[in-house]
Amino acid sequence: MRSVKLVGSLRTGQGLRTVRAAWRRRRADAAGLERRGAERARVPGVLREAESGPGGGVVRFERAELRILVAVNGAVFWGWDGAGPEPSYALAGRCPEPDPRVALEPDKDGGWRVVAERVTVAVSRHGAVEVRTPGGVTLRRESPPRWWEPAGGGRARWMQRSEVTADARFFGLGGRASGPRLRDGTYRLWNTGPGAASGAGDDPLPVTMPVQVVVADAGTHLVFYDSSWDGSVVLREGEEGAGSGHDRPGTSVLRMEGGPLRCWVSVGTPARVLHTWAALTGAPALPPAWALGHHHARWASGGEREVRRVVAGYQERGLPLDAVHLGAGHFDGHRGFTVDEERFPKLPQLAEDLRADGIRLVSVLAPAVPAEPGDAVYDGGAARDAFVRDAAGEVVRGVAWSGEAVFPDFTHARVRAWWGGLYEERLTQGFAGFWHGMDEPTSFAAFGEPTLPRSARHALEGRGGDHREAHNVYALCMARAGYEGLRDLVPGQRPFVFSRSGWAGVQRYGGIWSGEAATGWAGLRASLALVLGLGLCGVPYSGTDIGGSDGSPSPELYLRWFQLGAYLPLFRTHAGPGAGRREPWEFGEEVLQYARVALVERRRLLPYLMTLAHLARRTGAPYVRPLWWAAPEDRALRDCEDAFLLGDCLLVAPVLAPGTDRRAVRLPRGRWYDTATGRAYEGPAQVLVEAPAARIPVFARAGAVLPVSGADGGLELEVWAPARGRTGGGLVVPDAGDGFGEPEIERYVARWRGPRLEVEREGPDGGSEPPYPVRVRGRVDG
Repeated sequence: MRSVKLVGSLRTGQGLRTVRAAWRRRRADAAGLERRGAERARVPGVLREAESGPGGGVVRFERAELRILVAVNGAVFWGWDGAGPEPSYALAGRCPEPDPRVALEPDKDGGWRVVAERVTVAVSRHGAVEVRTPGGVTLRRESPPRWWEPAGGGRARWMQRSEVTADARFFGLGGRASGPRLRDGTYRLWNTGPGAASGAGDDPLPVTMPVQVVVADAGTHLVFYDSSWDGSVVLREGEEGAGSGHDRPGTSVLRMEGGPLRCWVSVGTPARVLHTWAALTGAPALPPAWALGHHHARWASGGEREVRRVVAGYQERGLPLDAVHLGAGHFDGHRGFTVDEERFPKLPQLAEDLRADGIRLVSVLAPAVPAEPGDAVYDGGAARDAFVRDAAGEVVRGVAWSGEAVFPDFTHARVRAWWGGLYEERLTQGFAGFWHGMDEPTSFAAFGEPTLPRSARHALEGRGGDHREAHNVYALCMARAGYEGLRDLVPGQRPFVFSRSGWAGVQRYGGIWSGEAATGWAGLRASLALVLGLGLCGVPYSGTDIGGSDGSPSPELYLRWFQLGAYLPLFRTHAGPGAGRREPWEFGEEVLQYARVALVERRRLLPYLMTLAHLARRTGAPYVRPLWWAAPEDRALRDCEDAFLLGDCLLVAPVLAPGTDRRAVRLPRGRWYDTATGRAYEGPAQVLVEAPAARIPVFARAGAVLPVSGADGGLELEVWAPARGRTGGGLVVPDAGDGFGEPEIERYVARWRGPRLEVEREGPDGGSEPPYPVRVRGRVDG
């Protein structure tokens, strides 16, 4: 049925091309992939000996060996059968240095262990690995792994079963529409373009990562299995015994079709775990300040006139707009770097006019290059042997919107350098940023998976391999090519690159547009789940298209989605064929009025969002955080999925169901102010608050000091009064521009002195007056 729908939905020529491409892919895989045949199962066997070394050592079993390393940042690595931390697409550079204080030492029952400052790792005599807190509480137990090896030799597929405590909750695995808490089920680890829009519960998705964040009473830990092959994770939450009953631990069963069996683990508070993860995989790229504003994506079929009409509509109605994205859908962005001069005859002038009004142009780019001799990008790539080939040495041809296409091999440094240089053409046309689409990579198919043949060959940085290993990291490598190319082309400016797909470490090069969420209330809820999940996997800058991707949402749904988007890192509306026009004024005067309120509040909070961006770069902490971020031991917060923290200071409770004008909100410990009414609530508690159409509930933590934009556009400090006898504070990172300077972190403290609340800037020589105006809000009577 999928084949009939796809072929029938495209014009005849395109439909025939997809059929031919599918048959080519099937033939290539039949000829290029090995036949597995008979297999033999293997387990490590009994422990034979151990050899201590810097940061850990090697434990040898009858049929396998295990290498353990504790890095200086506290992260623990282990790899089976000689697997080391490198090479790895996830790591930012070389593996961290080993901790010289750590070594293997004998453990009870004939096992061995390494004892580090924050974690103990114990290895049993049969190959089980336990991760324990410094106090000896087990957080995770990895059973001895199993391999299935072809009898005639070749790659082995493997399985790793893990147990966690009965109260533990699973998060992560990339951007999951069914999250952020991952219930019992099977989750595939294979990036797949959403042929149909994704709603809550749909899987797979364009951004999958073998990264789990597990939260339990005993502590939080992150585990990353560093293999980019196709795989799946089967999760089952545990259950605590009632009365004298036994606890049933939670389980995770990971199956991989290949690659090394290697793993990284970090333990601690959520903030420490994400800081360690960022130290391993790289600091998130800092977006330019304008990228934290409001973006609007347009189908380009109307050309320059349509763009000017939309921009004028925003300006006439007093709606802030910071970026216009060209190319959503059937646009020349899917034809490499060629600009459509017929629809945009004076594109540089358009870009200059918009920039004068503070609006940037952002261009879509897809990896598919039209397979047309005479096309400049195709000819340049062919001359450099830049395109992916099959096992027989022929260039792989797929199908994209533009017709038959070839695909650059971004796993080769030479190809990345060539591709990165091509962005100059778009820069000269006036574009200030780029979003990558169909980069899973997607190749239309009448049947089978919409990707390149699994037998297609890739450089993989000189190691060589096929698409089974390269598929999941393809978009990551494309993002790297774009980011590094822009760094070279415009060295003084922060590049703006975000992608539909990616893998662990993609945050080094930009953010994620989390695919097309389905139109409907399920899609609205999925938007929040995707952003929260990506943040816990180390990608702080992300978002989805407001209103979904297909059809026209109701005015109520559009408004509630718009209000949520105003508090997410990437705030983008999307208009075009199949998605309606989607400008706020198209939904009536009431929606327009309340959308304006949300946009103005977004503009007011830009200094706070910029501070969160700088902090994310330095600490790995996401902008959008689950409610349990500061209190993972609070079980009620662990199960709360309909609200989130924006930094440390704000709690946002979006409306996720139709007909809602009041909603319950779970508050963490402390005093919280309703920012609309000023009413104070004491947590931990669940409170019922008003949620009129004009706004969604937002709370400020008592004592919070937020940087905001004042009426004159200058920076102000908004201080929410702490309770009498308590202090508060906050951080401010003033952004000096869109360069690569590292501005100083300013620390402010709010404290009562008699009847007066004073705010001071902390410094090495004591406190001083803030250099910005201060506005106190909230109760001041204690």
